Amino acid sequence: MNIQLNARWDATQVLRVENLSKQFEMHHLKRTLFAFENIDFELHEGEFILLKGENGAGKSTLLRTLYRSYLPRGGHIYYHTKEGVIDLAAAADVDIAILRRREIGFVTQFLNARPRVAAEEIVAEPLRFAGTPHAEALAQARRSLAGFGVKRGLWAAYPSMFSGGEQQKVNLARALILPQRLLLLDEPTASLDRDARRALVDRLAELKAAGVAMIGVFHHPEDVVDLIDREIHLKAIKIEDEADHVAE
Repeated sequence: MNIQLNARWDATQVLRVENLSKQFEMHHLKRTLFAFENIDFELHEGEFILLKGENGAGKSTLLRTLYRSYLPRGGHIYYHTKEGVIDLAAAADVDIAILRRREIGFVTQFLNARPRVAAEEIVAEPLRFAGTPHAEALAQARRSLAGFGVKRGLWAAYPSMFSGGEQQKVNLARALILPQRLLLLDEPTASLDRDARRALVDRLAELKAAGVAMIGVFHHPEDVVDLIDREIHLKAIKIEDEADHVAE
């Protein structure tokens, strides 16, 4: 990894975002869609930031850019790994893959349910990848599934046959079973019932207390009101037509 040493770095700081911008070029329409521009913020251990804004303001796009599913147009995403500071905006793909496995988690409402793989095996995978013996990983996976309200009879079943709500519970059980240093949450409660939402909040509270830094977009922000330390408000930016530049 291209690790940097930075004297200005606070020991409790996990993330520092500087002048971050993202845009999408719609070539067939000859237009540019600006998702967000010049975003600056810091995130510390055990801190929870809620992203707010109208539809189209770029909340999910910001999370995906931090996760490096999208490349930013400009700016920096300085992340404090266990070895030092790295700029996620410019990091190599191999380094991003390592960090996703070891330190950075991304939680959505969707599960990529693979055919003929049991729910308990899907949930146990992050632990097994981290070196946990299979039997122990499976036992923890079952406890995680039970915590989110997945019935015991479904643990060995294939999630590809589950309802959307049950798939989301499996997804959360997997995504949150292994504590990460940074956790990005994109509408994780969208299809959950009340009990599952409460189980999610309880788990997030445990992770927060353990020092996990979190940034999230929530369909029910009132669920996490007791966890929120700060809010970031994003505003939608208009689509810019290339013809406007020609006219100017």
